[in-house]
Amino acid sequence: MSGPPAKHSLTLAGHRTSVSLEPEFWAALAEIAAERGQSVNALAAEIDAARPPGTGLASALRVAILARWRGGP
Repeated sequence: MSGPPAKHSLTLAGHRTSVSLEPEFWAALAEIAAERGQSVNALAAEIDAARPPGTGLASALRVAILARWRGGP
């Protein structure tokens, strides 16, 4: 079972922001970043830059993690 969302601070394009995700999503984000040889901040910045207008950052992160789990980039 998932724990409650945990808020983490990220630096995206030189600006600090906070995002709340469930612990499993934070773990998956860290795993994907490690596989790519980059930091969680760098991966989150890529996802942030590619997200459609009107899509929240937390949602974009969850969808990117799901896409990776399904065999995406």
